[in-house]
Amino acid sequence: MKDQENPYRAVRARYSESTITVYQAYSPAIAEAALAAGKFVPPFKRERMTWIKPSFLWMAYRCGWATKPDQERVLAVEITREGFEWALEHACLSHYEPDVHGSREEWAAAKRVSPVRVQWDPERDLHHRPLNYRSVQIGLGGVAVDRYVDDWTASIEDITPLMRKTAELVAAGNLEAAGATLPTERSYPLPEHIGRPLGATS
Repeated sequence: MKDQENPYRAVRARYSESTITVYQAYSPAIAEAALAAGKFVPPFKRERMTWIKPSFLWMAYRCGWATKPDQERVLAVEITREGFEWALEHACLSHYEPDVHGSREEWAAAKRVSPVRVQWDPERDLHHRPLNYRSVQIGLGGVAVDRYVDDWTASIEDITPLMRKTAELVAAGNLEAAGATLPTERSYPLPEHIGRPLGATS
């Protein structure tokens, strides 16, 4: 069933004219170093693929409200829209999809040379139940990680207290108050030439 307000696959995020906010969860050691430096520095490892998520609730689901091991600190990373769109323009879907790719061989060839992966996963509600539309996860590797760290990052904010406050309200059954804590996420105006090869819908 199609959700009239939420297209099946669309980027929903908090964004301004020049930046977009994505979320990541890390160990205290990585988070503290990044917050102190205003950018990702060791023990963050550039050689590993790093996954960014524009959805607050999908991040909450992934890190268990900031309780899973090595995901106890949740960061809101404000990056340039130019960088975000560069990542998606140079991305390849993680899995072959007949409706998107010409052939499995074409997909495999694109995946070999792409520094970015895209996955569309079911969005989650406050109870972490899957919804009938999907949110994007973006995996940055190689040159994309370097650009993310050196060029795109505008600010890094620790939102762990917000994540835990929301979790407490959900646990107490106060869903209205929990919903009021959520960042306002709007449909992101992704250019068609970027969204189409990734199977985005409008």
